[in-house]
Amino acid sequence: MTRRAPGRVARGAITLAALAAAPACGDNRGGGDVPDGGGPAPLCTGGWHVCGGQLRDADGRAVILRGLNVSGGNKQAPYLDFHVEADLARMRDDWGMNAIRWVMPWAAVEPTEGGYDDAYLDAVRIRLDWAAAHDLVVILDMHQDVYGEGFGFNGAPRWTCDEARYADFRPRTPWALNYVDPNVVACFDELWTDPAKGAAHAAAWAHVAARLGDHPAVVGFDPINEPHWGSYAVSDFEADRLQPFYDRDVAAVRAEAPGWVVFAEPASSRNLGFPTSLARFGYPDVVYAPHAYDATAEQGNGFDPARRDSFMANIAALRDEADRLGAALWIGEYGGLGSDPGIGAYMAAAYDGAAAVAASSMYWDYSRGGGYAPIDADGAEVTAITDAIVRPYPSRIAGDPVAWQDDPAAGTLRLTYRPDPRIAAATEVIVPPRLLGAGGADAIDVACGGCTVAIAGDIVRLTTAPPADADGTATVVVTYRR
Repeated sequence: MTRRAPGRVARGAITLAALAAAPACGDNRGGGDVPDGGGPAPLCTGGWHVCGGQLRDADGRAVILRGLNVSGGNKQAPYLDFHVEADLARMRDDWGMNAIRWVMPWAAVEPTEGGYDDAYLDAVRIRLDWAAAHDLVVILDMHQDVYGEGFGFNGAPRWTCDEARYADFRPRTPWALNYVDPNVVACFDELWTDPAKGAAHAAAWAHVAARLGDHPAVVGFDPINEPHWGSYAVSDFEADRLQPFYDRDVAAVRAEAPGWVVFAEPASSRNLGFPTSLARFGYPDVVYAPHAYDATAEQGNGFDPARRDSFMANIAALRDEADRLGAALWIGEYGGLGSDPGIGAYMAAAYDGAAAVAASSMYWDYSRGGGYAPIDADGAEVTAITDAIVRPYPSRIAGDPVAWQDDPAAGTLRLTYRPDPRIAAATEVIVPPRLLGAGGADAIDVACGGCTVAIAGDIVRLTTAPPADADGTATVVVTYRR
């Protein structure tokens, strides 16, 4: 374990003005828009960035991240769940996923005030190595539920709030009701308003970035999971308290890892249906990172297919919010209980909703043995879940994705996008090996009106673009046979 280095916060405290002066490529304040003088927007390339409402890779391709949260078991000590390299390999090699949201509580990073657990971060680096070896990219998530460990949950270390608050706390059922406990509320209020607490959170992130910022698997960071407003007015919390908190974290992180994209969540009130009041950020490369759950299903009542349209409409509203922020859209959590009879319809609505607005999405979570787990205690698939979430999708698009539709019964994926001929790298569609069976790549056919196709394993590559229609869009149909 290391102690906080003298001057760490000062060294990491680059100004917002410096962040705002970053190169325009990937600028979430309008990057990818047509310039005032007309003509095409400059092509944004070089490192992970946000441009034109999409997360993009170094070649300028829009990237759709589909993956899993790894995992709920990381929330509590020793903060590393059961996963070995083969478990991460399964995500990519069987299920076709390309991303991980890595759950990493503040308490794991800084268990004592100013004392960072570098042995833990070294263990995380090993897992990042596994991810990179299997073509999985990672977003680091500083997770919390009910503030932190002092209340018997997870997130902030005990030292961040008064022990008297923990002693006075009385747990409630269901667990989400604990957010209204006055002691939990008081700890959140201190986190948002006490400059020392906010600086400590930023310094912890800066330490993570200093240790892991050079790792090729890491795309960026999610500063805090489902931030709660405490006692402050819900309508004003994001503007007055959360956004300045993010500004401080981003400045600290980018002093150490300037290429990291920020995956900024709205307040947890967004889960209750309150639209976000976040404003456009004053720095580039921001992804809007809300969650998408059906409230009735989350209360244990299952998913009624009659709610499909309203559930998908909420995801469309999330896209509208991302557009207003000039950000990409990444649904950091969606998921459901494998025991619910409506799980298939629920996960289909989540997939279809994200596909309709070209959003990335991450399933909660890669645990085992019940609940949301895609595998049972012995490691066998829970097919009610894996049948529902293992789906084909476009992973990298040489242009701007519009939408896609998967018809599992017919075994067809239809992708609509606007090709950008300036992008030399191929558009890629992933058809998970689990869907292909013994036929493998031979089971795949592609109709694209004259593009050039190369198929390797589960990846369909369009090495030249399909011809575009008058509106600039092109269509690709990938047929896969089960």
